[in-house]
Amino acid sequence: MSDRNLAGGELLTTRLSLRRPTEADIDAIFAIHSDPATCLHNPSDALARPEEAGELFRRWNDQWQSCGYGYWVVRRHDSALQLGFCGVKPMELNGMKVLNLFYRFATSAWGQGFASEAAIAVTSWASRHVPDLPLIARVRPANAASQRVAVRAGLTRAEHLDGTGYDGFDWIYAAKLPN
Repeated sequence: MSDRNLAGGELLTTRLSLRRPTEADIDAIFAIHSDPATCLHNPSDALARPEEAGELFRRWNDQWQSCGYGYWVVRRHDSALQLGFCGVKPMELNGMKVLNLFYRFATSAWGQGFASEAAIAVTSWASRHVPDLPLIARVRPANAASQRVAVRAGLTRAEHLDGTGYDGFDWIYAAKLPN
């Protein structure tokens, strides 16, 4: 299997379809990332102008092209409405190569278990398709909802990796850390 075709483009859960983003998702990228509530704990991710969503889509698409995986758009099976985004990207944490688990959902999708369901699917996918990299989630200490999603996705606190991130101090949740 080619590294550039790891994901096959779609993941399915009981209620959700996760698909590779297309240009048709740029408006949803802007809507979700320009909502102050969705970026409350990560203000550097907030978008102020629609063209920034296009730039973000291009970065996501570039990662898909180079890695064969990235962030998926999350929808209910019976709907075209984008609920949010969930996926992984390679990065370094304290000099260690890792996959960072990302999830961000529209406020209308909060409290229904969609983020956990998507994160579990992505975590399972990553363990099968990118087994050599530890999986982490960077979470603000005050973001209890995000902490619950990380735990439900099978990650546990790795306090020894905590540190300053883009928007403040990050608690690290991890799976598959080397011994």
